[in-house]
Amino acid sequence: QLQLVESGGDLVQPGGSLRLSCATSRSTSGYYAIAWFRQAPGKEREGVSCISSSGDRTNYADSVKGRFTISRENTKKTVYLQMNSLKPEDTAVYYCAAVMRTVPGLLNVCGLSKNWYTLWGQGTQVTVSS
Repeated sequence: QLQLVESGGDLVQPGGSLRLSCATSRSTSGYYAIAWFRQAPGKEREGVSCISSSGDRTNYADSVKGRFTISRENTKKTVYLQMNSLKPEDTAVYYCAAVMRTVPGLLNVCGLSKNWYTLWGQGTQVTVSS
């Protein structure tokens, strides 16, 4: 079973940047769609961004469009979330999630619903505060 390990969370000032990493136990390109979710205290887990199994499609929540970028580096078996112009409301535990998608019709699809994903990492804390 695919294992996911997040890292890169930290305390950062508003307007700053962070890059989160999701290291996977094997290559996900062509096999798994990967997503980033976040959960703030007292709130529901929400989808932030995803990348399709093929890598050809990405999606973003409206709240992070233009600020966050998801990418996959196949040689390092890692999916990144570059976060710029961070705001206090971005404070949350960030989770990496995966779902196997190898059927040709689903290679270029990814969603931001947590019900879509079957595998989860343990999370990394991001705090945006002055």
